[in-house]
Amino acid sequence: MELLTEFETDVVAFIISAACVALYYVFLNMKVRDNPTYSIHGVNALARRLWVEHIMRSNSAKDIMAVQTLRNFIMAPSLMASTAGLLIIGTLTLSGQAENISHSWHVLSIGGSHATQLWILKVMLLLVDFIVAFFAFAMSVRLANHVLFMVNVPEHGTHHALSPRAVAHRLNRAGNMFAIGMRAFFFAIPLVFWLFGPYFLLISSIGLVLALHRLDRSECEEVRMSGGEPAAAAQGAPVLSMHAKHAK
Repeated sequence: MELLTEFETDVVAFIISAACVALYYVFLNMKVRDNPTYSIHGVNALARRLWVEHIMRSNSAKDIMAVQTLRNFIMAPSLMASTAGLLIIGTLTLSGQAENISHSWHVLSIGGSHATQLWILKVMLLLVDFIVAFFAFAMSVRLANHVLFMVNVPEHGTHHALSPRAVAHRLNRAGNMFAIGMRAFFFAIPLVFWLFGPYFLLISSIGLVLALHRLDRSECEEVRMSGGEPAAAAQGAPVLSMHAKHAK
């Protein structure tokens, strides 16, 4: 009981922070269920699907462009996976200095425990977060490498596993894994602030939710809410329909 009392402030701050993030994702899922392109991730999934269909139906006229586009895509998760690996090493180094810095890092904290056990737990959660990021980025590279070969297969006369829909699904999985890795990096921000105290965790979590609410909304949704129309529509240019079936 004494141990729980000592950690009470940190536990309450962690629960409130996790609840804020969970409620935000419940809200986002409700919005995406009604309108898949409400989120920028839905728009990206639609774009990747239409891009694959266009490449595979162009009769090898776009092979070089397809390879260059996928190569540029692979560079991003490769860089982020390397960054995650360095952060994992840095976090492991930090875990061995609990006795020296657990008190000094709480100098600005009002409340919260300075116990070494809690410090190790915080560092372990941060380590798990970076490991998840590394795994997600590595999987994104793996899936995108598969698509490199699949996307240049002509659409006609191929196996159903190499159809444009199947290839687009694999590319979207690569995109989803990249998004998971980036989310893990974002979630590391409150965990890092938690090292300085529970109130910093709470404030940074609320700030992260507000930032994600802004970043996750697609530009077309912002235009719709502002009452305006895309420039292409205003100029009479054809506008691609954002029907929900394309973003599934």
